Amino acid sequence: MSLPLTVREDFPLLCGAGAPVYLDNAATTQKPRSVLDAEIGYYTTSNSNVGRGYHSLALAATECYEHARSAVADMIGAGAGEIVFTMNTTDATNLVADTVGGRIVGPGDQVVVSGMEHNSNLLPWRRLCEAKGAELVVVPVGPLGRVELADFAAAMGPRVRIAAVAHVSNVLGTVNPVREMAAVAHRHGVLVLVDGAQAVAHLPVDVRDLDADFYCFSGHKVYGPMGIGVLYSRSSLLEDMPPFRVGGGTVKGVSTTEPVRYVGAPARFEAGTPNVAGAVGLAAGLDYLRGLGWEAVRAHDAELVEATLEAVADLGNVDVVGDPGDLPCGIVSLSVRGIHPYDVGAHLDAHGVAVRCGVHCASTFLDDLGLVGTVRLSFAVYNTVEEIEYVRSVLKTVQPGTWTTDHPTTRFL
Repeated sequence: MSLPLTVREDFPLLCGAGAPVYLDNAATTQKPRSVLDAEIGYYTTSNSNVGRGYHSLALAATECYEHARSAVADMIGAGAGEIVFTMNTTDATNLVADTVGGRIVGPGDQVVVSGMEHNSNLLPWRRLCEAKGAELVVVPVGPLGRVELADFAAAMGPRVRIAAVAHVSNVLGTVNPVREMAAVAHRHGVLVLVDGAQAVAHLPVDVRDLDADFYCFSGHKVYGPMGIGVLYSRSSLLEDMPPFRVGGGTVKGVSTTEPVRYVGAPARFEAGTPNVAGAVGLAAGLDYLRGLGWEAVRAHDAELVEATLEAVADLGNVDVVGDPGDLPCGIVSLSVRGIHPYDVGAHLDAHGVAVRCGVHCASTFLDDLGLVGTVRLSFAVYNTVEEIEYVRSVLKTVQPGTWTTDHPTTRFL
């Protein structure tokens, strides 16, 4: 099974003369017309505040919002009441760290993360440990960019309260065995949060099968809009969690003298006016992806990763970082010997190719790899093998620039 040849035509930004070779999809994906139409359709037919009024528009907006919640739940095998809308993965991770972490982590306890984590799944836990007098334990990453299950298991112990791991590395595209990790952690009574930001656009996710306690992702990385994200957790856990932010929509009643009575989940975690159009757009993005079929999406990822590995194999100064051919997940990171990644990125950009260069908000991981940064090619359903061949031709002509000569060890983001 393969993707339709017309997929690219679904994405307005990529159509017409001068369209970029867009290979920065791990940062954000482009949006299909169906997502743009869904957002415009909401604003032009149903725009109102949700859960506040009983007039027709308010009820229509609430229906749109809750339909989007059900669509997200259906996509990942959850119940609608187990889906909390957030701003993004970062927001979702902070929510769990501050509520659950703040409640169960104390002095002398441990929180476990892997050595490949994005800052959004590292810094909330580091801040929590610093505030609570707890210890942050980092599971090492092997030379091919993998977290070995045995190393993860070795980090479990009586002091561990929470483990947080990426489903797919945003640097190398490595797929972690999160189901097995969750099973190991649960045998030690440890809660598990999975950062699924890089997984949901490339892998079918079933949260029941993974058995993670928390799973989070961002809409804009899965063909949806920016500013909307998802936190999944089992109803039993959500109902036991205190609110993250408080305000309108989170309470049953308020008085100046009686205790505040909060509503149940998920509304308890969605204070204020939510991003209704974003939720509608996210649901449309997930529907678009599901309509393509997972078999076709997975085959397309594998084809592009294989084409990239073949394209750079005989370029003497280009090294592939990690092992992206093992369970291909739409990311290939490259290092060009003797040339700063920013110079490589600038050269590609001058030829109409958009890639991400640097440490990808994972500088500790790049430190362990011994690299200033990488040049990351990340793929989506609209990318083609012909684009990979074009990238190969551009890489043949890259030369050291001012970053290489004047700032050889400088890095940011």
